[in-house]
Amino acid sequence: MLKIREINIDKALLLAPMEDVTGIAFRRICKELGADIVFTEFVNSDGLIRDNEKTKKKMEITENERPVGIQIYGGNLEPMIEAARISERMNPDIIDINAGCWVKKIAKRGAGAGLLKDPEFMEKMVSEIVKVVEKPVTVKTRIGWDSNSIMIEEIAQRVEDAGAEALTIHCRTREMGHKGDPQWEWIAKVKEKITIPVILNGGLFTPEDVRDAFEQTGADGVMIARGAIGNPWLFREAKEILEKGSVLSPVSIEDRIKTTLLHLKYEIEEKGERRGTIPFRKYYSGYLKGLHNASGVRSQLMQFVEYEPIEELLLEYLTYLQNYEPIAI
Repeated sequence: MLKIREINIDKALLLAPMEDVTGIAFRRICKELGADIVFTEFVNSDGLIRDNEKTKKKMEITENERPVGIQIYGGNLEPMIEAARISERMNPDIIDINAGCWVKKIAKRGAGAGLLKDPEFMEKMVSEIVKVVEKPVTVKTRIGWDSNSIMIEEIAQRVEDAGAEALTIHCRTREMGHKGDPQWEWIAKVKEKITIPVILNGGLFTPEDVRDAFEQTGADGVMIARGAIGNPWLFREAKEILEKGSVLSPVSIEDRIKTTLLHLKYEIEEKGERRGTIPFRKYYSGYLKGLHNASGVRSQLMQFVEYEPIEELLLEYLTYLQNYEPIAI
């Protein structure tokens, strides 16, 4: 059971914070398809205190996506404290500290997973942030810096002692990045050490993965990241397999096309037509993956900066797919 103050969810499904992915429109889609808790992109504390407009934009949240968390990152104490104060003014349900980002330019300067190199400082950062905000503070981290320094049990105890109200663990080391099998077995070990909720992250790409994660580890929740890109229906399917034992609503061709268009509409509502359609191009490959002649349709979609021709092309493509019959050889 995931319990963070008023939030109380059995087998909670969370959308992970992801750079250039988890903006308002994508969070809205995932929420509508079953995500219980969603998070903003991770927000640079240094950018916030410099009053950077692009950084502040990442923190904007809406009422219809609650519960929603803002995740902040940084390697210096005072900017992180101030970033937490600024985040609280946005009225999220959770303020999350990123202690897990493996990207070199972030980790090497002591932010993200770089905090794993100094557990005492990580504990102090969490403690000081907890002191200055009223919202619940949570932490997302990894099992260690590398295979020779797996210290997640110590880290877990430190962040709980510092006042964190939940801990998300990406079950790989910083050195692994996204490679290799995640070591889910650490979740059960950590749960023996602390009393706050423990959320599993890493290796969740199918509804069966989600089911297995809960069954094998006893996690209080699972946080889905890359598995949701191009496949936000994973939340719906995961809920079905958890509640009914099987996926009752497999993704149809119509689901793929209609959700692509709905997501694009949300992006345009948020950013305007041109600023919504151009960045959205990165989603086409995921939404159309595996469909007949998808590469040709994607090439055409890349030419448009307005919604209407995109809708016309995709609806024509849907009709084509519904009538397409492969030739048996």
